[in-house]
Amino acid sequence: MLLGAIADDLTGATDLALTLSREGMKTVQVVGAPPEDFDFSAADAVVVALKSRTIIADEAVRLSLDAARRLIAGGAEQIIFKYCSTFDSTPEGNIGPVAEALVDMLGEKLTLACPAFPANGRTVYRGHLFVGDLLLSDSTMKDHPLTPMRDANLVRVLQQQTKLQVGLVTRDAVAKGAAAVREAFDAAIGKGDRIVIVDAIADQDLREIGHAAADMKLITGGSGIALGLPENFRRAGKLAPVEATRSFSAPAGDAIILAGSCSAATRRQIKTAIDAGTAAIKLDPLEIAAGKTSAETVIDWVAAQTEGIPMVYSSADPEEVRQAQQALGREKAGEIVEHLLANVAIGLRDRGYRRFLVAGGETSGAVVQGLGVEAMLIGPEIDPGVPWTVSLEGDRSVALALKSGNFGRDDFFLKAWRVAR
Repeated sequence: MLLGAIADDLTGATDLALTLSREGMKTVQVVGAPPEDFDFSAADAVVVALKSRTIIADEAVRLSLDAARRLIAGGAEQIIFKYCSTFDSTPEGNIGPVAEALVDMLGEKLTLACPAFPANGRTVYRGHLFVGDLLLSDSTMKDHPLTPMRDANLVRVLQQQTKLQVGLVTRDAVAKGAAAVREAFDAAIGKGDRIVIVDAIADQDLREIGHAAADMKLITGGSGIALGLPENFRRAGKLAPVEATRSFSAPAGDAIILAGSCSAATRRQIKTAIDAGTAAIKLDPLEIAAGKTSAETVIDWVAAQTEGIPMVYSSADPEEVRQAQQALGREKAGEIVEHLLANVAIGLRDRGYRRFLVAGGETSGAVVQGLGVEAMLIGPEIDPGVPWTVSLEGDRSVALALKSGNFGRDDFFLKAWRVAR
């Protein structure tokens, strides 16, 4: 095992695992810190999926450090701390506190932070994060129910979350290539910076940054930052050339769509699916809390659908979310829905469902935990950052497409099944 990664949510872990797999690393994704008897020898890279994005910062730090220690004990020469390409966090964290703790544990003079993912429209320029043509603070992320992003200046955002000095490496250096980026890193160390935001507006930028960071023990960012890392190990003679993509076969069984994300992208995907004739049932947190909707009633509804692939969703517009949060509490409103969707997934698996498309990081984490999935192999890509995976549970194996709320084109729920052969 060469590379170890810690992701702050499940869909982000899957996104990163896909990137590493596509770049020629044999990659295994595990849910939670690997157990003591985990066999690291079968993988070039191991990606640990945590559910630490929106929990208390101290707990996120503890979980991340535990995972890092296990990965290092398993042989990892480099650690990635992976977070969302929209830098999902609050002024209290958790990106800053986790990055700071990992820097201290690894004894690093400097690490970088780069959430850019150009294939999905996330770019960083002059330290500012863009979503498509919009500053992050002008995008729909400004209304995220858990991590509203009202500031696109990543230097300023990250500096609020950490005691370490945060600097910037601009695209002027990145455009000149890896050697210039390394010089910029050295200059940042000379100024006392411990974390630098690095600009990137294209995949080639990410490859140059990755090349420049070959000797860093810790790298932080979105999945795009991993584009250039496997080649470093290849140059060092530690990694074989990229092999042809292996075939993927999804377990036979019925299929279901479970959507908990309230992002604009997921809401568009739901509308596109319904307009195309997908049978759908919408969950209301207030009705769940009042006992009017249960996992059993939803499972019975799904089982009664005889045509196509049905969809269960709780996604709502910001005003609906606000009303539910006011009535139930900010965290409680989401937890109620996640718990129900996890129980729906368990019940459907018991009825023979083996193919699950799940939208939303928190929802994906709840469903995977409910199903008892501990490790997954990465399959084919549906849209940038979203692959099919297959769990490693023998006869109870399931196919999972775990989609970050903001990812995927509008027809994602319709076309995903075409690659799940």
